[in-house]
Amino acid sequence: MIGLLGCSTSSPVSTTTADVLLSEVPVSESPASTGDRSLDNHRTNESLSSPPPSSSRAQSLPITAQTTLNNIVIDLEVATTPSQQAIGLMYRPSLSDNHGMLFPFSPARPVNFWMRNVEINLDMVFIYGGEVIAIASQVPPCRTEVCPTYGPPGIPVDFVLELRGGRAGELGIELGDSVPITFLE
Repeated sequence: MIGLLGCSTSSPVSTTTADVLLSEVPVSESPASTGDRSLDNHRTNESLSSPPPSSSRAQSLPITAQTTLNNIVIDLEVATTPSQQAIGLMYRPSLSDNHGMLFPFSPARPVNFWMRNVEINLDMVFIYGGEVIAIASQVPPCRTEVCPTYGPPGIPVDFVLELRGGRAGELGIELGDSVPITFLE
């Protein structure tokens, strides 16, 4: 069984072009459309019945890691618990340029993320062994009951880095790039 974050392993569905540089990261159906209920849900099924987005519902985690990408230091909130990962960047009205959220997975496993209750476009950088293996760029918020999911199918990752939409391109992040992560605590 593949552990997934707010997604399913069903066949891809088409989406509109949102400059999603998927680096061959496919789009799949959300759990709401398939009934898949993984224990590792990033954006869980329960969020489908949640109230409308509100910045007061956003979580704010302490900065506990950093990465340096093309000489730019990015401060990282680290979502380590299932609850923190389930909320992720939901309800955030903005995300500054040099700020992101890191999702660690140990052991490494295939994951997919969705954008239910996320208010801003995000870039998702999928990392394995310290290197970028896929990028989903300018992923738009999902405001429908069925949301696409993003992630490299069947390929394990040990980290997913979420940045403001378009930031990965601005930083020149490409497949195969090294992503050094320094934990501060």
